[in-house]
Amino acid sequence: MKNLIIAWRNLWRKPWRTVITSGSIFFGVLLSAFMTSMQYGSYEAMIDNVVKFYSGYMQIFTEEYHENKTINNTFVLSDSLVQIIENEPKITHYSPRLEYFSLASSKEITKATLVVGIDPEAENAVTGVKKWIEKGSFLNSGDEGVLVAIDLANFLQLDVGDSIVLYGQGFHGVMAAGVFPVKGILEFPSPELNKQFVYMDLGTCQNFFSAENRLTSLVLMVKDHYQLPTALSHLKKEIHSPFMIMSWAELQPELVSMIDADRAGGLFMKSILYMIITFGIFGTILMMITERQRELGVMIAIGMQRLRLSSILFFETLFIGLIGAFAGIAASIPMAYWFFKNPIPLTGDAAKTMIEMGIEPYMYFSMQPDIFYVQALIVFIITMVMASYPVYKSFTLPVTRALRA
Repeated sequence: MKNLIIAWRNLWRKPWRTVITSGSIFFGVLLSAFMTSMQYGSYEAMIDNVVKFYSGYMQIFTEEYHENKTINNTFVLSDSLVQIIENEPKITHYSPRLEYFSLASSKEITKATLVVGIDPEAENAVTGVKKWIEKGSFLNSGDEGVLVAIDLANFLQLDVGDSIVLYGQGFHGVMAAGVFPVKGILEFPSPELNKQFVYMDLGTCQNFFSAENRLTSLVLMVKDHYQLPTALSHLKKEIHSPFMIMSWAELQPELVSMIDADRAGGLFMKSILYMIITFGIFGTILMMITERQRELGVMIAIGMQRLRLSSILFFETLFIGLIGAFAGIAASIPMAYWFFKNPIPLTGDAAKTMIEMGIEPYMYFSMQPDIFYVQALIVFIITMVMASYPVYKSFTLPVTRALRA
């Protein structure tokens, strides 16, 4: 206990030396936390763009539909399946869908499209599709009108109030044909979604494809992707053949591969950052010990045991590490929070690239707690490893040379 008090007092005999040494740790924590927050924020944005624009966090469909996505492999929603979903507390919303391909025509122009039948209220709760209305109005339950994605509408030369002709094949080969008024134009941040989507009321879509009460999938949402593993594990135990459930990661393996590749690159960059932090911390500790050689020599000469001296120096480094780590956390949290609430807008080629990937052109930040305490812990561990140098120096310091320093 006495060594702790002596170590604490030694820190404030020369405050600027303590400030400089702990400052290197402070900036190490700040930079690593800021970089990690930006990295994790980009991953969360990628995931959100996938799940909140269309796929949801999980989807339930039949095993046959997974193998062959045809309208003949649809299913009728049963009360038992609804009960399983509603009994899972982490599920926040779910939405039924009937989706299948069709030809869309206007005047003499024709293009293949994906027709998606939705429950307007449930779908808006899941994916927030209503906010992407660029012109016109959103669907109401029972509407005969449709919503058309903007690039598809431009290609077919359609506007709100015009009519679109849909022609395709319905359930069990029945002809599906109809003329529908365009009620609204959708503009998604994703170019791929803008090229092919037509939304209509679920009942209207079921009538169009002669698939009464049938669905291709149920889209499920949780609060965030950190809640997903638990909910998915529980539902997989409850949902059995002929149904199956898959997460967004299983439905979008290419996005998972892209995130993993980016994570590997981020790990390499953080390794370089940690190396810089290590040398910075070691340099300040080396400076601190070098300028105190005479002081240490005098303490040994008047009878202080080297073991006790090494203990005092270790505790000094410990206190400096704690001060720097806590100060780094205290500064990084409000900084990251500011950018979390105010994402950095991107322009030029960077924005164009992100839009082409289906991601909104912003640099996002994350506020997950482990970002901050893990980075502080890593930098603190680096500091404790560097604390071995003062301990080593206390045992090997030549007294005569130190007294002449």
